[in-house]
Amino acid sequence: MDIKSAVAAYSNIAGITQNNPPDAPTKSTSADPSFSDLVTQALGSAVDAGHNAEKVSTLALIGKTDLSQLAVAVSNAEQALNTVVAIRDKMISAYQQISQMPM
Repeated sequence: MDIKSAVAAYSNIAGITQNNPPDAPTKSTSADPSFSDLVTQALGSAVDAGHNAEKVSTLALIGKTDLSQLAVAVSNAEQALNTVVAIRDKMISAYQQISQMPM
C-alpha cells in the first residue's frame, strides 16, 4: 500500500475532501456573551483549528498544499491548544481558591 492510497483512505474516513482547500474556522460574535459562551467558543475554535491542521497535513501528504500552509495551520492549532490549557488552569486555580475560603 503506497502513501497516496493510505492518505485517500484516511481522507474518506475523516470526511476530508482532497480537491477543496480547508476552510478557515468561522467565528460568531454576540453583543454580550456569557462566560460559558466564551469558554464554549474557545473550545470550538481549538477544535476547528485542530481539524484544519489535520486537513492541511493530509493535503500536504498528497502534494495538494505547500509546507508554509502546513506550518501556519499547525501553529494555529498549537496556539489554540495552549489557550485552552491556560483557561483550564485558571479555572482549576479559581475553583481551588473558592474551595479554600472559610464558610
